[in-house]
Amino acid sequence: MNRRKSLGLVALVATAALAVAACGTSSTTKTTSSYNAGITSVVNPSATSTKGTLTFDAAVTPDSTDPDNTYYAFMWDFVRLYTMSLMTYKSCPGACGLQLEPQLATGPGVVSDNGLIWTYHIKPNVKFQNGVTVTSQDVKYGVERTFAKNLLPNGPVYYQTLLNDPSYPGPYTDPSKNMWGLTSVTTPNSTTIQFHLSAPFADFNYVVAIPQSSPVLPSWDTGSHGGANYQLDPISTGPYEFQSYTLNKQLTLVRNPYWNAATDPEAKQLVNKIVVNFNMNQNTVDQDQIAGYADMDLQGLGVQTAARAKILSTPSLKSDADNPINNFLRFAYIDSVVVPNVHCREAIEYAADKITLQDAYGGPVVGGQIASTVIPPIFPGYQKIDLYNALSMPNGDDAAAKQQLSLCGQPNGFSIGLAYRSDRPTDVAAASALEAALGAVGIKVTLDGYPTGDYYSNYAGVPAYVHSHNIGIALGGWGADWPDGFGFLYDLTDGATIAPAGNTNISEINVPTINSLFNQAAGDTNSATATAIYAQVDKDVMAGAYILPIVYQKVLLYRNPNVTNVYMDQYYGMYNYAVLGLK
Repeated sequence: MNRRKSLGLVALVATAALAVAACGTSSTTKTTSSYNAGITSVVNPSATSTKGTLTFDAAVTPDSTDPDNTYYAFMWDFVRLYTMSLMTYKSCPGACGLQLEPQLATGPGVVSDNGLIWTYHIKPNVKFQNGVTVTSQDVKYGVERTFAKNLLPNGPVYYQTLLNDPSYPGPYTDPSKNMWGLTSVTTPNSTTIQFHLSAPFADFNYVVAIPQSSPVLPSWDTGSHGGANYQLDPISTGPYEFQSYTLNKQLTLVRNPYWNAATDPEAKQLVNKIVVNFNMNQNTVDQDQIAGYADMDLQGLGVQTAARAKILSTPSLKSDADNPINNFLRFAYIDSVVVPNVHCREAIEYAADKITLQDAYGGPVVGGQIASTVIPPIFPGYQKIDLYNALSMPNGDDAAAKQQLSLCGQPNGFSIGLAYRSDRPTDVAAASALEAALGAVGIKVTLDGYPTGDYYSNYAGVPAYVHSHNIGIALGGWGADWPDGFGFLYDLTDGATIAPAGNTNISEINVPTINSLFNQAAGDTNSATATAIYAQVDKDVMAGAYILPIVYQKVLLYRNPNVTNVYMDQYYGMYNYAVLGLK
Protein backbone atom coordinates (compact mmCIF):
# COMPACT_ATOMS: atom_id res chain seq x y z
CA MET A 1 0.00 0.00 0.00
CA ASN A 2 1.20 3.52 -0.74
CA ARG A 3 -0.42 6.94 -0.81
CA ARG A 4 -0.11 10.70 -0.22
CA LYS A 5 -2.02 13.97 0.47
CA SER A 6 -3.83 15.09 3.61
CA LEU A 7 -7.41 16.09 2.82
CA GLY A 8 -10.14 17.43 5.05
CA LEU A 9 -13.75 16.23 4.91
CA VAL A 10 -15.03 18.83 2.45
CA ALA A 11 -11.82 18.94 0.42
CA LEU A 12 -11.76 15.17 0.04
CA VAL A 13 -15.23 15.05 -1.48
CA ALA A 14 -14.49 17.99 -3.76
CA THR A 15 -11.23 16.47 -4.95
CA ALA A 16 -12.91 13.22 -5.92
CA ALA A 17 -15.61 15.10 -7.81
CA LEU A 18 -13.03 17.09 -9.77
CA ALA A 19 -10.81 14.13 -10.65
CA VAL A 20 -12.18 13.58 -14.16
CA ALA A 21 -11.64 17.20 -15.18
CA ALA A 22 -8.12 17.26 -13.76
CA CYS A 23 -6.79 13.99 -15.11
CA GLY A 24 -6.77 13.94 -18.88
CA THR A 25 -3.79 12.01 -20.23
CA SER A 26 -3.70 13.21 -23.83
CA SER A 27 -0.99 15.80 -23.20
CA THR A 28 1.36 13.27 -21.59
CA THR A 29 0.75 10.22 -23.78
CA LYS A 30 3.71 8.67 -25.58
CA THR A 31 3.50 6.23 -28.46
CA THR A 32 7.15 5.22 -28.29
CA SER A 33 9.13 3.81 -25.41
CA SER A 34 11.99 5.52 -23.58
CA TYR A 35 13.68 5.26 -20.20
CA ASN A 36 11.37 6.51 -17.42
CA ALA A 37 8.59 7.32 -19.91
CA GLY A 38 6.15 5.24 -17.90
CA ILE A 39 6.53 7.39 -14.78
CA THR A 40 4.50 10.29 -16.14
CA SER A 41 3.13 9.00 -19.47
CA VAL A 42 1.17 6.13 -20.99
CA VAL A 43 3.51 3.93 -23.01
CA ASN A 44 1.96 2.14 -26.00
CA PRO A 45 -1.55 3.54 -25.48
CA SER A 46 -4.27 1.39 -27.01
CA ALA A 47 -7.98 0.73 -26.61
CA THR A 48 -7.91 -2.23 -28.99
CA SER A 49 -9.01 -5.60 -27.66
CA THR A 50 -6.86 -8.59 -28.57
CA LYS A 51 -7.22 -12.36 -28.26
CA GLY A 52 -3.91 -12.76 -26.50
CA THR A 53 -2.86 -13.92 -23.03
CA LEU A 54 -1.26 -11.49 -20.60
CA THR A 55 1.26 -13.32 -18.40
CA PHE A 56 2.45 -12.32 -14.93
CA ASP A 57 5.27 -14.09 -13.11
CA ALA A 58 5.84 -13.89 -9.36
CA ALA A 59 8.57 -15.22 -7.08
CA VAL A 60 6.07 -15.34 -4.21
CA THR A 61 2.51 -16.32 -3.45
CA PRO A 62 -0.13 -13.78 -2.45
CA ASP A 63 -1.33 -13.51 1.12
CA SER A 64 -4.76 -14.16 -0.43
CA THR A 65 -6.69 -13.58 -3.65
CA ASP A 66 -9.76 -12.81 -1.51
CA PRO A 67 -10.32 -9.02 -1.76
CA ASP A 68 -11.44 -8.98 1.90
CA ASN A 69 -8.32 -10.79 3.10
CA THR A 70 -5.31 -9.22 1.39
CA TYR A 71 -2.89 -6.50 2.45
CA TYR A 72 -0.15 -6.64 -0.18
CA ALA A 73 0.02 -3.65 -2.52
CA PHE A 74 0.46 -5.85 -5.58
CA MET A 75 -2.77 -7.68 -4.73
CA TRP A 76 -4.68 -4.43 -4.14
CA ASP A 77 -3.55 -3.48 -7.65
CA PHE A 78 -4.37 -6.90 -9.13
CA VAL A 79 -7.82 -7.52 -7.56
CA ARG A 80 -9.24 -4.64 -9.58
CA LEU A 81 -9.19 -7.07 -12.51
CA TYR A 82 -11.99 -9.07 -10.88
CA THR A 83 -13.73 -6.86 -8.35
CA MET A 84 -15.12 -3.35 -7.85
CA SER A 85 -14.91 -1.31 -4.63
CA LEU A 86 -17.28 1.51 -3.71
CA MET A 87 -14.55 4.02 -4.55
CA THR A 88 -11.29 3.60 -6.44
CA TYR A 89 -8.43 5.67 -7.87
CA LYS A 90 -8.30 7.36 -11.25
CA SER A 91 -6.47 5.30 -13.87
CA CYS A 92 -3.91 7.79 -15.16
CA PRO A 93 -0.17 8.42 -14.72
CA GLY A 94 1.48 10.89 -12.38
CA ALA A 95 -0.21 12.64 -9.47
CA CYS A 96 -3.54 12.26 -11.25
CA GLY A 97 -3.57 8.62 -10.14
CA LEU A 98 -3.91 9.72 -6.51
CA GLN A 99 -7.40 11.10 -7.08
CA LEU A 100 -10.46 9.23 -5.84
CA GLU A 101 -13.17 8.18 -8.28
CA PRO A 102 -16.51 6.44 -7.65
CA GLN A 103 -16.45 2.84 -8.90
CA LEU A 104 -19.33 0.74 -7.59
CA ALA A 105 -20.78 3.88 -5.99
CA THR A 106 -22.43 6.62 -8.01
CA GLY A 107 -20.37 9.27 -6.21
CA PRO A 108 -18.40 10.06 -3.04
CA GLY A 109 -20.06 9.49 0.33
CA VAL A 110 -22.69 11.93 1.55
CA VAL A 111 -21.93 12.90 5.14
CA SER A 112 -24.60 13.55 7.78
CA ASP A 113 -25.19 13.46 11.54
CA ASN A 114 -22.11 15.56 12.31
CA GLY A 115 -19.81 13.26 10.36
CA LEU A 116 -21.10 10.01 11.90
CA ILE A 117 -23.05 8.65 8.90
CA TRP A 118 -21.63 8.14 5.42
CA THR A 119 -24.15 7.23 2.73
CA TYR A 120 -23.32 5.74 -0.67
CA HIS A 121 -25.65 4.97 -3.56
CA ILE A 122 -24.47 2.11 -5.72
CA LYS A 123 -24.90 1.87 -9.47
CA PRO A 124 -28.11 -0.01 -10.27
CA ASN A 125 -26.87 -2.02 -13.26
CA VAL A 126 -23.67 -3.73 -12.05
CA LYS A 127 -23.81 -7.52 -12.27
CA PHE A 128 -21.83 -10.40 -10.81
CA GLN A 129 -20.26 -12.92 -13.17
CA ASN A 130 -23.39 -15.13 -12.87
CA GLY A 131 -25.67 -12.34 -14.08
CA VAL A 132 -27.13 -11.47 -10.66
CA THR A 133 -27.45 -7.73 -10.03
CA VAL A 134 -25.25 -6.35 -7.23
CA THR A 135 -27.16 -4.85 -4.30
CA SER A 136 -26.23 -2.81 -1.26
CA GLN A 137 -26.77 -5.95 0.85
CA ASP A 138 -23.94 -7.65 -1.09
CA VAL A 139 -21.60 -4.76 -0.26
CA LYS A 140 -22.63 -5.00 3.39
CA TYR A 141 -21.94 -8.74 3.41
CA GLY A 142 -18.46 -8.12 2.01
CA VAL A 143 -17.78 -5.67 4.85
CA GLU A 144 -19.14 -8.17 7.38
CA ARG A 145 -16.65 -10.79 6.18
CA THR A 146 -13.73 -8.54 7.16
CA PHE A 147 -14.71 -8.97 10.83
CA ALA A 148 -14.12 -12.75 10.72
CA LYS A 149 -10.44 -12.43 11.61
CA ASN A 150 -10.26 -16.05 12.76
CA LEU A 151 -10.81 -17.11 9.12
CA LEU A 152 -9.62 -14.00 7.27
CA PRO A 153 -6.66 -12.65 9.27
CA ASN A 154 -5.14 -10.40 6.61
CA GLY A 155 -6.23 -6.98 5.50
CA PRO A 156 -6.67 -3.75 7.46
CA VAL A 157 -8.95 -3.27 10.46
CA TYR A 158 -10.48 0.11 9.66
CA TYR A 159 -14.06 -1.14 9.74
CA GLN A 160 -13.50 -2.79 13.12
CA THR A 161 -12.04 0.39 14.60
CA LEU A 162 -14.32 2.95 12.93
CA LEU A 163 -17.79 1.38 13.06
CA ASN A 164 -20.17 1.28 16.00
CA ASP A 165 -20.01 -2.45 16.76
CA PRO A 166 -16.34 -3.52 16.68
CA SER A 167 -17.11 -6.75 18.57
CA TYR A 168 -19.26 -8.11 15.74
CA PRO A 169 -17.87 -11.65 15.06
CA GLY A 170 -18.44 -11.86 11.32
CA PRO A 171 -21.07 -13.73 9.29
CA TYR A 172 -19.83 -17.26 9.93
CA THR A 173 -20.93 -17.53 13.56
CA ASP A 174 -24.17 -19.12 14.81
CA PRO A 175 -26.97 -17.35 12.87
CA SER A 176 -29.17 -17.33 15.99
CA LYS A 177 -26.57 -15.10 17.64
CA ASN A 178 -26.00 -13.06 14.51
CA MET A 179 -29.53 -12.44 13.25
CA TRP A 180 -29.15 -8.84 12.09
CA GLY A 181 -25.55 -8.91 11.02
CA LEU A 182 -23.43 -5.79 11.29
CA THR A 183 -25.83 -3.23 12.77
CA SER A 184 -23.51 -0.28 12.08
CA VAL A 185 -23.96 -0.82 8.34
CA THR A 186 -27.52 -0.36 7.13
CA THR A 187 -29.14 -0.83 3.72
CA PRO A 188 -32.36 1.24 3.47
CA ASN A 189 -32.89 -0.14 -0.04
CA SER A 190 -31.10 -2.28 -2.61
CA THR A 191 -28.96 0.60 -3.90
CA THR A 192 -28.20 2.50 -0.67
CA ILE A 193 -25.67 1.62 2.01
CA GLN A 194 -24.93 3.64 5.16
CA PHE A 195 -21.95 3.38 7.46
CA HIS A 196 -22.54 4.50 11.07
CA LEU A 197 -19.23 5.57 12.61
CA SER A 198 -18.44 5.71 16.30
CA ALA A 199 -16.67 9.06 15.76
CA PRO A 200 -16.21 11.39 12.78
CA PHE A 201 -13.53 10.26 10.34
CA ALA A 202 -12.66 12.68 7.54
CA ASP A 203 -10.84 10.09 5.39
CA PHE A 204 -13.69 7.58 5.10
CA ASN A 205 -13.92 7.84 1.29
CA TYR A 206 -10.39 6.44 1.27
CA VAL A 207 -11.45 3.52 3.46
CA VAL A 208 -14.14 2.40 1.00
CA ALA A 209 -11.59 2.56 -1.83
CA ILE A 210 -9.81 -0.40 -0.20
CA PRO A 211 -10.82 -3.79 -1.72
CA GLN A 212 -12.72 -4.63 1.49
CA SER A 213 -15.75 -2.72 0.16
CA SER A 214 -16.09 -5.21 -2.70
CA PRO A 215 -19.52 -6.88 -2.95
CA VAL A 216 -19.85 -10.58 -2.15
CA LEU A 217 -22.93 -12.63 -2.99
CA PRO A 218 -23.65 -14.60 0.22
CA SER A 219 -24.78 -17.71 -1.67
CA TRP A 220 -21.38 -17.81 -3.41
CA ASP A 221 -19.51 -17.77 -0.08
CA THR A 222 -20.56 -21.26 0.95
CA GLY A 223 -19.46 -24.89 0.85
CA SER A 224 -15.96 -25.84 -0.23
CA HIS A 225 -15.35 -22.34 -1.62
CA GLY A 226 -16.67 -20.43 1.40
CA GLY A 227 -14.93 -18.66 4.24
CA ALA A 228 -11.17 -19.06 4.11
CA ASN A 229 -11.49 -20.93 0.79
CA TYR A 230 -13.41 -18.11 -0.91
CA GLN A 231 -10.04 -17.06 -2.36
CA LEU A 232 -10.14 -20.14 -4.61
CA ASP A 233 -12.96 -18.66 -6.67
CA PRO A 234 -14.09 -15.19 -5.56
CA ILE A 235 -17.14 -13.92 -7.42
CA SER A 236 -16.29 -11.29 -9.97
CA THR A 237 -17.72 -7.85 -10.70
CA GLY A 238 -14.61 -6.77 -12.64
CA PRO A 239 -13.52 -7.32 -16.24
CA TYR A 240 -12.21 -10.84 -15.58
CA GLU A 241 -13.28 -13.88 -13.58
CA PHE A 242 -11.44 -16.92 -12.24
CA GLN A 243 -11.19 -19.83 -14.66
CA SER A 244 -8.84 -21.92 -12.53
CA TYR A 245 -6.59 -21.51 -9.51
CA THR A 246 -4.03 -24.03 -8.33
CA LEU A 247 -3.13 -22.60 -4.95
CA ASN A 248 0.44 -21.29 -4.81
CA LYS A 249 1.13 -22.39 -8.39
CA GLN A 250 -0.97 -20.79 -11.12
CA LEU A 251 -4.03 -18.57 -11.52
CA THR A 252 -5.95 -18.09 -14.77
CA LEU A 253 -8.48 -15.34 -15.38
CA VAL A 254 -10.82 -15.09 -18.39
CA ARG A 255 -13.26 -12.42 -19.57
CA ASN A 256 -16.30 -11.79 -17.39
CA PRO A 257 -19.20 -11.62 -19.89
CA TYR A 258 -21.34 -9.53 -17.52
CA TRP A 259 -18.78 -6.80 -16.98
CA ASN A 260 -19.84 -3.42 -18.35
CA ALA A 261 -17.10 -0.92 -19.21
CA ALA A 262 -19.55 1.96 -18.78
CA THR A 263 -19.94 1.18 -15.07
CA ASP A 264 -16.23 0.55 -14.46
CA PRO A 265 -14.30 3.14 -16.51
CA GLU A 266 -11.07 2.83 -14.48
CA ALA A 267 -10.50 -0.77 -15.68
CA LYS A 268 -10.24 -2.38 -19.13
CA GLN A 269 -10.95 -5.78 -20.68
CA LEU A 270 -8.42 -5.93 -23.51
CA VAL A 271 -7.15 -9.53 -23.55
CA ASN A 272 -8.88 -12.89 -23.53
CA LYS A 273 -6.91 -14.41 -20.69
CA ILE A 274 -4.57 -13.49 -17.83
CA VAL A 275 -2.20 -16.10 -16.37
CA VAL A 276 -0.19 -15.67 -13.17
CA ASN A 277 2.64 -18.07 -12.34
CA PHE A 278 3.59 -18.17 -8.65
CA ASN A 279 6.59 -19.38 -6.64
CA MET A 280 9.16 -18.86 -9.37
CA ASN A 281 12.82 -18.03 -8.84
CA GLN A 282 13.19 -14.25 -8.95
CA ASN A 283 16.05 -14.39 -11.45
CA THR A 284 13.84 -16.52 -13.70
CA VAL A 285 11.07 -13.94 -13.36
CA ASP A 286 13.49 -11.23 -14.50
CA GLN A 287 14.84 -13.33 -17.39
CA ASP A 288 11.33 -14.25 -18.54
CA GLN A 289 10.41 -10.57 -18.81
CA ILE A 290 13.52 -9.66 -20.80
CA ALA A 291 13.08 -12.68 -23.09
CA GLY A 292 9.39 -11.96 -23.64
CA TYR A 293 8.09 -15.13 -21.98
CA ALA A 294 6.33 -13.04 -19.34
CA ASP A 295 4.81 -9.58 -19.54
CA MET A 296 5.00 -8.36 -15.94
CA ASP A 297 6.47 -9.15 -12.52
CA LEU A 298 3.37 -9.24 -10.31
CA GLN A 299 5.18 -8.05 -7.16
CA GLY A 300 6.24 -4.77 -8.75
CA LEU A 301 9.41 -4.65 -6.65
CA GLY A 302 11.77 -4.32 -9.61
CA VAL A 303 14.36 -6.56 -11.19
CA GLN A 304 17.29 -7.93 -9.22
CA THR A 305 21.05 -7.45 -9.53
CA ALA A 306 21.86 -9.46 -12.68
CA ALA A 307 18.90 -8.21 -14.70
CA ARG A 308 19.38 -4.68 -13.38
CA ALA A 309 22.94 -4.53 -14.72
CA LYS A 310 21.87 -5.97 -18.09
CA ILE A 311 18.98 -3.55 -18.53
CA LEU A 312 20.91 -0.42 -17.56
CA SER A 313 23.84 -1.31 -19.85
CA THR A 314 21.73 -2.24 -22.89
CA PRO A 315 20.08 0.78 -24.55
CA SER A 316 17.31 -1.25 -26.21
CA LEU A 317 16.34 -2.76 -22.84
CA LYS A 318 16.80 0.44 -20.86
CA SER A 319 14.29 2.20 -23.10
CA ASP A 320 11.68 -0.28 -21.81
CA ALA A 321 12.38 0.39 -18.13
CA ASP A 322 11.32 2.84 -15.44
CA ASN A 323 13.11 3.74 -12.20
CA PRO A 324 10.52 5.53 -10.06
CA ILE A 325 10.44 6.42 -6.39
CA ASN A 326 7.49 4.25 -5.42
CA ASN A 327 6.69 5.87 -2.05
CA PHE A 328 7.40 2.73 -0.04
CA LEU A 329 9.53 2.57 3.08
CA ARG A 330 11.76 -0.46 3.56
CA PHE A 331 12.43 -0.91 7.26
CA ALA A 332 12.66 -3.25 10.23
CA TYR A 333 10.08 -3.50 12.99
CA ILE A 334 11.62 -3.66 16.47
CA ASP A 335 9.16 -5.46 18.73
CA SER A 336 8.66 -3.55 21.98
CA VAL A 337 7.43 -6.65 23.83
CA VAL A 338 10.37 -8.85 22.85
CA VAL A 339 12.77 -5.90 23.28
CA PRO A 340 11.05 -3.88 26.04
CA ASN A 341 13.98 -1.63 26.99
CA VAL A 342 14.18 1.47 24.81
CA HIS A 343 17.96 1.60 25.15
CA CYS A 344 18.29 -1.92 23.74
CA ARG A 345 16.12 -0.84 20.80
CA GLU A 346 18.24 2.28 20.36
CA ALA A 347 21.36 0.10 20.23
CA ILE A 348 19.84 -1.66 17.19
CA GLU A 349 19.14 1.70 15.55
CA TYR A 350 22.69 2.99 16.05
CA ALA A 351 24.44 -0.26 15.05
CA ALA A 352 22.62 -0.74 11.73
CA ASP A 353 24.90 -0.19 8.72
CA LYS A 354 22.67 1.80 6.35
CA ILE A 355 25.13 1.49 3.46
CA THR A 356 25.06 -2.32 3.37
CA LEU A 357 21.30 -2.27 3.92
CA GLN A 358 20.87 0.22 1.07
CA ASP A 359 23.00 -2.02 -1.13
CA ALA A 360 20.76 -4.97 -0.28
CA TYR A 361 17.81 -3.11 -1.75
CA GLY A 362 19.67 -2.11 -4.92
CA GLY A 363 21.98 0.77 -3.97
CA PRO A 364 21.43 4.52 -4.10
CA VAL A 365 20.66 4.81 -7.82
CA VAL A 366 17.96 2.18 -8.31
CA GLY A 367 17.32 0.96 -4.75
CA GLY A 368 16.49 4.03 -2.71
CA GLN A 369 17.62 6.85 -0.47
CA ILE A 370 18.80 6.15 3.08
CA ALA A 371 15.88 6.73 5.44
CA SER A 372 15.89 8.30 8.89
CA THR A 373 12.12 8.75 9.40
CA VAL A 374 9.01 6.62 9.12
CA ILE A 375 7.16 9.03 6.82
CA PRO A 376 8.83 9.30 3.38
CA PRO A 377 9.72 12.83 2.19
CA ILE A 378 6.86 12.99 -0.31
CA PHE A 379 4.13 12.70 2.36
CA PRO A 380 2.56 15.52 4.42
CA GLY A 381 4.03 15.41 7.91
CA TYR A 382 7.56 14.56 6.83
CA GLN A 383 10.19 16.49 8.76
CA LYS A 384 13.84 15.65 8.35
CA ILE A 385 15.25 14.20 11.57
CA ASP A 386 18.25 11.93 12.18
CA LEU A 387 18.04 10.71 15.77
CA TYR A 388 20.38 7.73 15.27
CA ASN A 389 22.98 9.22 12.88
CA ALA A 390 21.71 7.24 9.89
CA LEU A 391 22.56 10.14 7.57
CA SER A 392 25.64 11.52 9.30
CA MET A 393 27.20 8.09 10.05
CA PRO A 394 25.59 5.74 7.50
CA ASN A 395 27.99 2.86 8.22
CA GLY A 396 26.68 2.73 11.79
CA ASP A 397 27.65 4.35 15.07
CA ASP A 398 29.08 1.45 17.07
CA ALA A 399 30.23 3.63 19.96
CA ALA A 400 26.70 4.99 20.48
CA ALA A 401 25.27 1.48 20.13
CA LYS A 402 27.57 0.11 22.84
CA GLN A 403 26.68 3.02 25.10
CA GLN A 404 22.99 2.19 24.72
CA LEU A 405 23.71 -1.49 25.44
CA SER A 406 25.28 -0.44 28.74
CA LEU A 407 22.26 1.73 29.54
CA CYS A 408 19.90 -1.18 28.90
CA GLY A 409 21.92 -3.46 31.20
CA GLN A 410 23.35 -5.60 28.39
CA PRO A 411 26.92 -4.30 27.92
CA ASN A 412 27.97 -7.51 26.16
CA GLY A 413 24.93 -7.57 23.90
CA PHE A 414 21.95 -9.92 23.76
CA SER A 415 20.40 -12.55 21.48
CA ILE A 416 17.46 -11.88 19.19
CA GLY A 417 15.60 -13.43 16.27
CA LEU A 418 15.20 -11.61 12.95
CA ALA A 419 12.31 -12.51 10.63
CA TYR A 420 12.38 -11.88 6.90
CA ARG A 421 10.77 -13.12 3.69
CA SER A 422 13.04 -15.86 2.42
CA ASP A 423 11.66 -15.78 -1.15
CA ARG A 424 12.61 -12.11 -1.63
CA PRO A 425 16.31 -11.75 -2.52
CA THR A 426 16.47 -8.17 -1.25
CA ASP A 427 15.11 -9.17 2.15
CA VAL A 428 17.57 -12.08 2.31
CA ALA A 429 20.46 -9.71 1.62
CA ALA A 430 19.15 -7.12 4.09
CA ALA A 431 18.76 -9.73 6.82
CA SER A 432 22.39 -10.82 6.38
CA ALA A 433 23.59 -7.22 6.35
CA LEU A 434 21.73 -6.42 9.57
CA GLU A 435 22.96 -9.61 11.22
CA ALA A 436 26.57 -8.63 10.51
CA ALA A 437 26.19 -5.03 11.70
CA LEU A 438 24.47 -5.99 14.96
CA GLY A 439 26.97 -8.78 15.57
CA ALA A 440 29.78 -6.22 15.53
CA VAL A 441 28.43 -4.69 18.77
CA GLY A 442 27.56 -8.01 20.44
CA ILE A 443 23.88 -8.38 19.42
CA LYS A 444 23.63 -12.00 18.29
CA VAL A 445 21.01 -12.43 15.58
CA THR A 446 19.27 -15.66 14.58
CA LEU A 447 17.83 -15.44 11.08
CA ASP A 448 14.28 -16.77 10.62
CA GLY A 449 13.12 -16.87 7.00
CA TYR A 450 9.46 -17.38 6.00
CA PRO A 451 7.48 -17.37 2.72
CA THR A 452 5.85 -14.14 1.61
CA GLY A 453 2.37 -15.67 1.35
CA ASP A 454 2.26 -16.58 5.06
CA TYR A 455 4.66 -14.00 6.46
CA TYR A 456 2.04 -11.84 8.19
CA SER A 457 -0.78 -14.34 8.66
CA ASN A 458 1.30 -17.09 10.32
CA TYR A 459 4.61 -15.65 11.48
CA ALA A 460 5.70 -12.00 11.75
CA GLY A 461 2.09 -10.84 12.03
CA VAL A 462 1.20 -13.21 14.90
CA PRO A 463 2.33 -11.71 18.24
CA ALA A 464 2.12 -15.04 20.07
CA TYR A 465 4.45 -16.63 17.52
CA VAL A 466 6.79 -13.64 17.61
CA HIS A 467 7.03 -13.77 21.40
CA SER A 468 7.54 -17.53 21.64
CA HIS A 469 10.30 -17.44 19.01
CA ASN A 470 12.07 -14.37 20.41
CA ILE A 471 11.64 -12.47 17.14
CA GLY A 472 12.63 -8.97 18.15
CA ILE A 473 13.23 -7.70 14.61
CA ALA A 474 11.19 -8.27 11.45
CA LEU A 475 11.92 -6.84 8.03
CA GLY A 476 9.00 -5.20 6.26
CA GLY A 477 7.93 -2.77 3.60
CA TRP A 478 5.10 -0.27 3.76
CA GLY A 479 3.19 2.03 1.48
CA ALA A 480 0.34 4.11 2.80
CA ASP A 481 -3.21 2.76 2.70
CA TRP A 482 -4.19 6.15 1.26
CA PRO A 483 -2.31 9.34 0.41
CA ASP A 484 -1.98 11.18 3.71
CA GLY A 485 -0.17 10.80 7.01
CA PHE A 486 -3.01 8.88 8.65
CA GLY A 487 -3.04 6.38 5.77
CA PHE A 488 0.70 5.84 6.14
CA LEU A 489 1.12 5.73 9.92
CA TYR A 490 -2.05 4.42 11.55
CA ASP A 491 -1.86 0.68 10.93
CA LEU A 492 1.86 0.67 11.70
CA THR A 493 1.79 2.58 14.97
CA ASP A 494 -1.62 2.90 16.67
CA GLY A 495 -2.24 0.52 19.57
CA ALA A 496 -5.79 -0.20 18.38
CA THR A 497 -4.44 -2.02 15.31
CA ILE A 498 -2.54 -4.74 17.22
CA ALA A 499 -4.19 -8.01 16.15
CA PRO A 500 -3.64 -11.69 17.04
CA ALA A 501 -2.98 -12.56 13.38
CA GLY A 502 -2.34 -10.50 10.27
CA ASN A 503 -0.94 -7.86 12.63
CA THR A 504 0.54 -4.79 10.95
CA ASN A 505 1.67 -3.07 14.16
CA ILE A 506 4.40 -5.67 14.54
CA SER A 507 6.41 -3.36 16.78
CA GLU A 508 3.40 -3.57 19.15
CA ILE A 509 3.41 0.17 19.71
CA ASN A 510 0.67 1.03 22.20
CA VAL A 511 1.63 4.45 23.53
CA PRO A 512 -1.27 6.56 24.90
CA THR A 513 0.14 9.83 23.58
CA ILE A 514 0.52 8.39 20.07
CA ASN A 515 -2.96 6.84 20.17
CA SER A 516 -4.35 10.19 21.29
CA LEU A 517 -2.71 11.98 18.37
CA PHE A 518 -4.49 9.68 15.92
CA ASN A 519 -7.79 10.34 17.68
CA GLN A 520 -7.20 14.07 17.21
CA ALA A 521 -6.30 13.70 13.55
CA ALA A 522 -9.16 11.36 12.63
CA GLY A 523 -11.88 14.02 12.58
CA ASP A 524 -9.68 17.00 11.77
CA THR A 525 -10.80 18.76 8.58
CA ASN A 526 -7.88 21.20 8.74
CA SER A 527 -5.05 19.70 6.69
CA ALA A 528 -2.41 21.94 8.30
CA THR A 529 -3.12 20.83 11.87
CA ALA A 530 -3.51 17.19 10.79
CA THR A 531 -0.13 17.34 9.05
CA ALA A 532 1.50 18.68 12.23
CA ILE A 533 0.00 15.73 14.15
CA TYR A 534 1.49 13.20 11.73
CA ALA A 535 4.91 14.84 12.08
CA GLN A 536 4.67 14.47 15.86
CA VAL A 537 3.69 10.79 15.58
CA ASP A 538 6.74 10.19 13.38
CA LYS A 539 9.02 11.86 15.94
CA ASP A 540 7.51 9.89 18.84
CA VAL A 541 7.86 6.56 17.02
CA MET A 542 11.50 7.29 16.18
CA ALA A 543 12.22 8.50 19.72
CA GLY A 544 10.90 5.18 21.02
CA ALA A 545 13.08 3.26 18.52
CA TYR A 546 10.13 1.13 17.44
CA ILE A 547 11.01 1.18 13.74
CA LEU A 548 14.40 1.05 12.02
CA PRO A 549 14.01 2.92 8.69
CA ILE A 550 16.24 1.58 5.90
CA VAL A 551 15.44 3.23 2.55
CA TYR A 552 12.81 5.36 0.88
CA GLN A 553 12.47 2.89 -1.95
CA LYS A 554 13.13 3.16 -5.67
CA VAL A 555 12.59 0.25 -8.06
CA LEU A 556 13.73 -0.61 -11.57
CA LEU A 557 10.67 -1.90 -13.40
CA TYR A 558 10.82 -3.55 -16.83
CA ARG A 559 7.88 -3.32 -19.23
CA ASN A 560 7.61 -5.84 -22.02
CA PRO A 561 7.39 -3.76 -25.26
CA ASN A 562 4.45 -5.91 -26.39
CA VAL A 563 2.27 -4.65 -23.51
CA THR A 564 0.00 -1.65 -24.02
CA ASN A 565 -1.28 1.07 -21.67
CA VAL A 566 1.73 0.80 -19.37
CA TYR A 567 2.42 3.47 -16.78
CA MET A 568 3.48 3.84 -13.19
CA ASP A 569 0.52 4.15 -10.82
CA GLN A 570 1.55 6.43 -7.96
CA TYR A 571 -1.07 5.03 -5.61
CA TYR A 572 -0.04 1.38 -5.92
CA GLY A 573 3.66 2.09 -6.42
CA MET A 574 3.88 -0.11 -9.53
CA TYR A 575 2.32 -0.38 -12.98
CA ASN A 576 -1.46 -0.13 -13.20
CA TYR A 577 -2.59 -3.72 -13.74
CA ALA A 578 -6.26 -2.86 -14.31
CA VAL A 579 -5.75 -1.37 -17.80
CA LEU A 580 -3.08 -3.47 -19.52
CA GLY A 581 -3.44 -4.93 -22.98
CA LEU A 582 -1.26 -6.46 -25.70
CA LYS A 583 -0.22 -5.22 -29.14
